[in-house]
Order: sequence, then structure tokens, then C-alpha cells
Amino acid sequence: MIAIAPQIGFDRFIQLDWVATSLGVRAGKGSVDELSAQLRVAGLGKEALAKTHTKLNGLVLEPRPDLVDFIDRGVRLFAGTTTPADVAPFAWGAALAAYPYFGRVAEFTGRLTSIQGDCSVAEVHRRMSEVYGDREVTKRATQAVLQTQANWGAVARAEKGKRLVRVAARELTDRRTVAWLIEAALRYQGKAMALATMQSTAVLYPFLLGQPLAYLMSISPTLEVRAEGSGDQFVALRARF
Repeated sequence: MIAIAPQIGFDRFIQLDWVATSLGVRAGKGSVDELSAQLRVAGLGKEALAKTHTKLNGLVLEPRPDLVDFIDRGVRLFAGTTTPADVAPFAWGAALAAYPYFGRVAEFTGRLTSIQGDCSVAEVHRRMSEVYGDREVTKRATQAVLQTQANWGAVARAEKGKRLVRVAARELTDRRTVAWLIEAALRYQGKAMALATMQSTAVLYPFLLGQPLAYLMSISPTLEVRAEGSGDQFVALRARF
């Protein structure tokens, strides 16, 4: 039997200000024409423009049916932000939920930079190739995600782009934002996650979850804590979500 590599999905560089504009469109504070004009100013040709629109549709403008409520709750949380940088948690959460490839790159990057604060780009490429196949499309897509994560303020490129240096994590203190990002991580993982390791989960490495998570789970309408095995606690989505 021939093994089939998982679908990639996220294979374009997406600037944070494009996500910010798309969020405004979804919130009724802008138009798609304004977004298209912004992309053209960035120098995107016809084909690149269409492919970038497709990715922004998946992130914000036209999410798949199972993510509509999740994305719309995120839009309500972040629609009042004043700068593109403030949109970074929304962009990250939307990308995790909509594009598993983005999440896998984030997970490997978070793990590899967790000890010394940096890692080689080649190591991330190697890990992704082990999962998605050693193909040119895998290399291009991984490079696009790393470039995107750098633009979103998660890492900096060093040594002529050969190394990734983790940027100081951003502390999030709003409980609704923290809960929404945890939900994004759960949607990426597709299963419950250990409460004890949630604060340091690799896939959310650009953020510090500045909330007591056990309490947050107890008041969240979308998350719950479950006891499994020998009393270990796990965070999961509530059944209706």
C-alpha cells in the first residue's frame, strides 16, 4: 500500500495586516475591494492574489461550516483592535483551527526553540518532511508558514534566515482571549489536552496565558475539564462546540 501524505493547505505567506483587514471586512467595517486593493499594493500578481484570497477566506472571510461560530466569536473579540499587531492572537488561533499544517509548523518550532530560544530552519524542514513527505511543495509551504509566523511576531530570522529566534512571548490577560486561543489549540489537536501542560503547549508558544486556567475552564461556556485515568485533568471542548 502506498502511503498518502497529509494535505498541506497553508502554503502562502500571509501578512498580519492582511488578516487585520480581513477581520474588519468580516466585522462589517470594510470591503473585499479594499482588501484586494491592499494586496495589489503589496505587489501580488493575479494568480498570487487569487491564492492569497483563498487562504484569507479560510482564515476569516469564509470559514468552513464547522468553524463559522468559532471565527465569528474571534471576530467579535478582536474587531475593536487598533493595530495589526493586536490582531496576532486572532490570526494565530484562526490559522491553528483552519490549517493543521500551520499548527504542525508552530508545534515543531515551539518545541525546538523551547530550551535554548532558537533552532535551525533546516530542523523544522526536516521534521515537516518526515510527516508530509520530502517534497518541494512541503519545503515551500514550510517556508511560507515560517515567514508568516515571523511577520506575526512569533520568531525572528537570524544568520541570513537560517535560524529562528523565539521572540519574547506576549502575555494575554483577557480571559475570553485566552479561552478562545485554548479552543483553537484543541481544534488543532482534535482531542483533549492535559491541563497541567496547557500553559506551555508548544503550539501556542508566542503567548503567555496569563489566567488561572482551572478557574477559566470552570466559567467558560465552550471549555470543560475532565478527569481521566488516575485523576489527571484534561481540557476539552464542551459537547455542543
